Amino acid sequence: MVGWLFTDMSRVKSLLNSSLLVRFKRFLRENPRARFVVGFQVLLVSCAVLVAVGWNLVAEGVAVVAYFMLAVGVLVQLVWYVRHRDKNGE
Repeated sequence: MVGWLFTDMSRVKSLLNSSLLVRFKRFLRENPRARFVVGFQVLLVSCAVLVAVGWNLVAEGVAVVAYFMLAVGVLVQLVWYVRHRDKNGE
């Protein structure tokens, strides 16, 4: 009965070591400002799930947090762009 657990764990480990996930982790490490936008997307999908199960008030609160994350992500990206614009000769 426990054997299926170990085979599923090996599948999970192979998924975690897949090249797509490794590239995504590297992308987030190299672009920390993108974490806010990814967080926004995750929260927005969770809002859709919450509305689907009938938790509209909770979904509304999560949506507010999601939009603040998006706003922070855009502002951080704008600051990064302004700071690095002169270094690239643009």
